[in-house]
Amino acid sequence: MSKKKNFVTCDGNYAAAHIAYMFSEVAAIYPITPSSTMAEYVDEWAAFGRKNIFGETVKVTEMQSEAGAAGAVHGSLQSGALTTTYTASQGLLLMIPNMYKISGELLPGVFHVSARSLAAQALSIFGDHSDVYSTRQTGFAMLATGSVQEILDIAGVAHLAAIKSRVPFLHFFDGFRTSHEIQKAEAPTNEDMAALVDWDALQAFRDRALNPEHPVTRGTAQNPDIYFQSREAANPYYNALPDLVEDYMQQISKLTGREYHPFTYYGAPDAENVLVAMGSITDTIKEVIDYLNAKGEKTGLVSVHLYRPFSTKYFFRAMPAGVKRICVLDRTKEPGANGEPLYLDVKEAFYDHAERPLIVGGRYGLSSKDTTPAMIISVINNLKSAEPKNRFTVGIVDDVTFPSLPKMPEIDLADSGTFQAKFYGIGADGTVGANKNSIKIIGDTTDKYCQAYFAYDSKKSGGVTTSHLRFGDKPIRSPYLVNTPDFVACHVPAYLEKYDMLKGLKKGGTFLLNSIWDVEETKNRIPDHMKKYIAENEIKFYIINATEIAEEIGLGGRTNTIMQSTFFKISGVIPYETAVDYMKKAVIKSFGRKGEEIVKMNNAAIDRGGDVVKVEVPASWKTIEVKQTEDTRDLPEFIRNVVEPINAMKGDDLPVSAFLGREDGTFPAGTTEYEKRGIAVNVPKWIPENCIQCNQCAYVCPHACIRPFLISEEEMKALPEGTPALKAIPKTFEGLQFRIQLSPLDCTGCGNCVDVCPSKTKALVLESLDSQMEQDQLWNVISKTVTYKDTIVPKEQSVKNSQFAQPLFEFSGACTGCGETPYIKLITQLYGDRMMVANATGCSSIYGGSAPSTPYTINAKGEGPAWGNSLFEDNAEYGLGMATGVAKLRDRITDRMQQIIQGEYSENLKEACQEWIAQKNNAAGSRTASEKVLPLLEKETTPLAKELVALKQYFVKKSIWMFGGDGWAYDIGYGGLDHVIASGEDVNLLVLDTEVYSNTGGQASKSTPVGAVAKFAASGKKVRKKDLGMMAMSYGYVYVAQVAMGANQSQYLKALREAEAYPGPSLIIAYAPCINHGIRAGMGKANEQQEHAVEAGYWSLYRYNPMLEAEGKNPFQLDSKEPDFSKFQAFLESEVRYTSLKKSFPEEAKELFSAAEENAKWRYFSYRRLTEANYSPR
Repeated sequence: MSKKKNFVTCDGNYAAAHIAYMFSEVAAIYPITPSSTMAEYVDEWAAFGRKNIFGETVKVTEMQSEAGAAGAVHGSLQSGALTTTYTASQGLLLMIPNMYKISGELLPGVFHVSARSLAAQALSIFGDHSDVYSTRQTGFAMLATGSVQEILDIAGVAHLAAIKSRVPFLHFFDGFRTSHEIQKAEAPTNEDMAALVDWDALQAFRDRALNPEHPVTRGTAQNPDIYFQSREAANPYYNALPDLVEDYMQQISKLTGREYHPFTYYGAPDAENVLVAMGSITDTIKEVIDYLNAKGEKTGLVSVHLYRPFSTKYFFRAMPAGVKRICVLDRTKEPGANGEPLYLDVKEAFYDHAERPLIVGGRYGLSSKDTTPAMIISVINNLKSAEPKNRFTVGIVDDVTFPSLPKMPEIDLADSGTFQAKFYGIGADGTVGANKNSIKIIGDTTDKYCQAYFAYDSKKSGGVTTSHLRFGDKPIRSPYLVNTPDFVACHVPAYLEKYDMLKGLKKGGTFLLNSIWDVEETKNRIPDHMKKYIAENEIKFYIINATEIAEEIGLGGRTNTIMQSTFFKISGVIPYETAVDYMKKAVIKSFGRKGEEIVKMNNAAIDRGGDVVKVEVPASWKTIEVKQTEDTRDLPEFIRNVVEPINAMKGDDLPVSAFLGREDGTFPAGTTEYEKRGIAVNVPKWIPENCIQCNQCAYVCPHACIRPFLISEEEMKALPEGTPALKAIPKTFEGLQFRIQLSPLDCTGCGNCVDVCPSKTKALVLESLDSQMEQDQLWNVISKTVTYKDTIVPKEQSVKNSQFAQPLFEFSGACTGCGETPYIKLITQLYGDRMMVANATGCSSIYGGSAPSTPYTINAKGEGPAWGNSLFEDNAEYGLGMATGVAKLRDRITDRMQQIIQGEYSENLKEACQEWIAQKNNAAGSRTASEKVLPLLEKETTPLAKELVALKQYFVKKSIWMFGGDGWAYDIGYGGLDHVIASGEDVNLLVLDTEVYSNTGGQASKSTPVGAVAKFAASGKKVRKKDLGMMAMSYGYVYVAQVAMGANQSQYLKALREAEAYPGPSLIIAYAPCINHGIRAGMGKANEQQEHAVEAGYWSLYRYNPMLEAEGKNPFQLDSKEPDFSKFQAFLESEVRYTSLKKSFPEEAKELFSAAEENAKWRYFSYRRLTEANYSPR
């Protein structure tokens, strides 16, 4: 910094981790979006030997939850080690009890927080200050930063000041803005930071550590006589802190040349209208201040850095003396309060001040809602108005209680010469990764400044991604989305009709399309409104068939590297040859550990990216008359007015009134039926003459988009003439036709259906989406006119029979080839009409209920799974609460029916009540009994009968399920899971075991096996996988099954049947291949991979049914054959999560892979010993 400038191109999480690593001796971690990558960087740096300021690596320990991480931080600090953690949102709230302890004991810990919304009416992974404001009472000092550069500059102050002051610090920045915004910024070195440490204060901290060499007692219980006084005794430490922070900030200012104070001022010295804010919004405000002051206005900004303790001394030092009006912006909502926290702090500061300007406050940017310069202008206009609105909102239209400020036209405040680009991709196609590489290439190899931010929807891979890139010769301070791009690229041809991608594209700009058609066909496919915009705005139009090139090279659907190369070819941001050279170096860095073959494929992709074609734009496009096509679809009002605008990326425009009646976050079931994303390149084509009618294709389909139908003679007449169908077999289906029907626009093209087809000649082949579009019309007819005939044969009896039942979980946003969703889909086919689901936060909750997409749907009677998500950590308890509440109300029904039996009622009604009581806990019996008793009750007029009719929704026995991943079941939620199965209640738990935290990006859990590389286990997991099933079996009264659908379809069906029927707790642990595994054969082979896992002894299949013991039988049944352990190492070699370890740590890999095989043998032989136990009567 004072030396040659050390620039890095990184995001805010990297910047915070970079600083934290320097000062940390221990890091206690747990993953939560969007903070996880901070801990991942620290773990990776430690694994590869990076040194901190003490010349050592950081000791990283992953805990089972954020509460556990905070406890570990507390203990580590008490031992005398400088300790750090990283968290956000609910995770931070779980740390609050230990935050009180850490601050109360004056321990110099530091928490780095990428601030995120709290789950209230809905979960949001995106950013605001709800979480950090919730900790302002804990006694932690709170330091705010607003950009990547500010993090690199002053995050270190949190560590330095904590050491010197003894007050712990929470350093926070905006999650999913600063945390994930990539900037080129100047970074300090270990030497820079070490020079600022108060080494005497550090030694004093060590001297105070708990140690038997100088024992003390700490953490006592205090009584009313002294607790109050001892609480107040710490005041001097807090009183001294603002001056201490100011001193460190002055030292940082000297080092960097950038000025910092607890509160900093920007704007006109004589400003009369001043905004107060903290976080990334401050850079946006600075842009607007420059714009307005250049026009003669007098505006300013006070940026808050030291939020707690709130020092009025430094606040008034920053605030212009002549201020007349102040507007305070808060990135949170506190219902019921007199104002949001920062607003109230500022109001209080002026309470006894001689000058009292008018002060108003407002809310902005909740859940990373983009806040643009136009919105800040609206805020300033409000402040200058005759009667400024107080407690306003900005950036939304609140047409219910009317606090919102008017929206203003967007303006471009970027410095001249700043190049702005926007890329539309699809989750897991690599677009985001490629753009991260692009920004790093430009940032690291040129003098240009750069910025990148990536906007996602909340679907898994397969969701829309938008990359926002800026390059320029001056530092870029625009922490909002690109609205006026110079360049737009569409990587997904299906988006042409879905999104307004050219919106804001500047005149003379460039549009690049990944087109699967030639030039002329592309011209035919471009919508008229796009043609007109391109022609009128003189847009340069290019195409490349990256989809075809990727398939030729062997990259499958990953078009990212090709499109990245094409961007450099036509944008001219840096010379193309230079870009190619750096891209190939980046390939080695990114994929070197994944094998030479992958490196070669990506290099070929770079070379082929130059095969771009410029499309000559016909002059006739200018004169096109864009006609509004009439929408004749029969859609529910909610779908048309709410769901479709959100899916078209126009959700920001919806007013508050759109959610009247849904204030509690309730969404209707089955909205995914209307999405029709059309994201597959290839989809299955059914070949009837080859089909053996096994229904396995439908059984394994992750998205329920291929289904068998039994069609009556009358129904066949309603279908288009010539619709292929087969005579249904066996004879049980006499008189019915059989057909496999695909919904092509709901298919993601994984190919699992083709892979599992057992026909001698495949009855399914993958063909282009375009070629199968007639199936879309057929789907629309068949799905609406052909009934689901799931009562002709028992649907629980066989795999084939089960698939004639309607899936009540369909078209989710799960990844292509997802290994989890087929398990859930089958449960809904068997029990969905009476299911209640408690879903742990994670992949299964995100694809299970991300507004507006609700894949849990209803049958023709309006019945279907009732689904709810509480949190990550409490899912089992949440589900038990559901079961307890239902049980209580059903007990009331029993009591009232017994009163009827003893009262003056008809014998028919009494008999029906007796039958219901007898069948109460039998699913089928309770339904039959309910159908008898309810009509009789409805005829009665007594209060008792009316009370029972009011409880009719509880008559049929409910099937209570708890869904979640291994992160929930093995780690954060294990305590609750253990308590629930120990309770003996009749509930069912499904653990979708991917062996990593899938939703947060693949971090290690206690389910991760030895030798697997995962985030937080960069050098391979060192200890064996926890055996959750064996632990549950130890109770002796819990039904337990371990399953892998691809290895044995019938075994999973049997396990489901037994688990649901078992009158107590049941636990099913399902092996689920995941994109985080890096399956070399691809996710289209997910079922085959499960088969290989079982064959090699990596995974075992079993069922443990306690009811068998009463019959004198062994309750444990090992369903998988004797494994062939000679295939074990080959199985490990088939997944990148294992092979990457061989590239990074070859010696450790050899040792860990051997240990993994030994562990698998140990586990298998443990199971085999259980089969040998004797349970015969004595």
